[in-house]
Amino acid sequence: MGPVLIAFALAVLAWMLVIGDLVRRHRPVWHWYLVGYPATVFRVVATWRKVAMFNDLAVSRRPPRGLLGDLVVKGDPLRPLIPRASFPRATRMGLTMTVRLHAGQTPATYMKAADALVHAWKVHAVRVTSPERGLVLLTATATDPLQRPGLATAPAELLSALIGVLESGGAWVMNLRLVPHWLIAGATRSGKSTLLARLITQLAPQRVALVGIDCKGGMELGLFADRLSALATCRSEAVTVLFALAADMRERMSACRSAGVRSIWELPDKLRPVPVVVIVDEIAELYLSDGTRESKTEAEQCSTLLLRLAQLGAALGLHLVVAGQRVGSDLGPGVTALRAQLGGRICHRVNDPGTAEMTLGDLNKDAVAVAQSITAEERGVAVCTGLDGGWSRARSHLTPTEEAVSTARKYSALTPQLPALVRALAVLEGDVK
Repeated sequence: MGPVLIAFALAVLAWMLVIGDLVRRHRPVWHWYLVGYPATVFRVVATWRKVAMFNDLAVSRRPPRGLLGDLVVKGDPLRPLIPRASFPRATRMGLTMTVRLHAGQTPATYMKAADALVHAWKVHAVRVTSPERGLVLLTATATDPLQRPGLATAPAELLSALIGVLESGGAWVMNLRLVPHWLIAGATRSGKSTLLARLITQLAPQRVALVGIDCKGGMELGLFADRLSALATCRSEAVTVLFALAADMRERMSACRSAGVRSIWELPDKLRPVPVVVIVDEIAELYLSDGTRESKTEAEQCSTLLLRLAQLGAALGLHLVVAGQRVGSDLGPGVTALRAQLGGRICHRVNDPGTAEMTLGDLNKDAVAVAQSITAEERGVAVCTGLDGGWSRARSHLTPTEEAVSTARKYSALTPQLPALVRALAVLEGDVK
């Protein structure tokens, strides 16, 4: 019976390993709660004292210097005080732990020790934040959630798009009701176009008017023309479309003034105009000039109209999503003014530090350094701003071009016709003929 029992035990162990591997690949959250979390908690509890001592997180009961006769002696404390930490609490794909700071300590000390915590706990990453004075929140991520961005989910809302997954494992959502305007920067083949395709795919089923401005001849946004209320493929067409949107904005102002409200969201459903999302691909093409008077005039008009839409459009249901490879003050003074109105920021891999600084520098210097560390192999990975004023690494969901085009065609019947845009399109067609 001995060999039979051993064979049976080995067979059971093999099946358990197979089942565990299947659960880990297809149900990673279950695997984390059942296996990963208990093992990680054990490592956190077992190594916390050593990590705190080796990384200067512990303090002494008395100053690390004293008098020995006439000499001042300085050394390490013999009985250090280890920071008090809460029991690790499980999250969807990681854990959190609150640590109380000793007098004189700052969160910067824990930020320096983040890499040591990663290696000691055998996790993917550890983020350090300070939710309130005297406390530090350590957030550990078990695995890299950016490898499988399609696992994130979020409830469907008007003007809300599920873009991908955050580094914390949560859903990466662009909610235009909360953050009305966005700036997206990224070099060629960094994932910028994929993100725009994902955004259009998410907004297509909603009662929203989509307007595209693609001065690359419509190569990118032209694929989704079936769902676009208007598409400008050059700067002169962009000027016409932007003038039409400015006229539509004035009509919305009049409607709000007549009803005695301050935004279209306070209007009754029957009177509320349809929200408009203006997607601009390659913003530099609207600002660059070849030196001729006509070119300079068009660039100034685009700059002025975009700035007006950004300043006044949020309450009127007009939203801007501006994308470009290069975003810098060298494009013109209007770019800096426009950037100040674009509260949402997304920075993919960029070719120069100036673009990362222009996109994220006024929010957080650490975010700039992280954005510059994104490699060419990490397509779709970006640094994005959060609703709490912080930042996070994220990755957009890979949406094939065929899927995005088919989605645009499927919901083409939902494409609203704005009167101002209809008149502008009639003018453009007349010019073409």
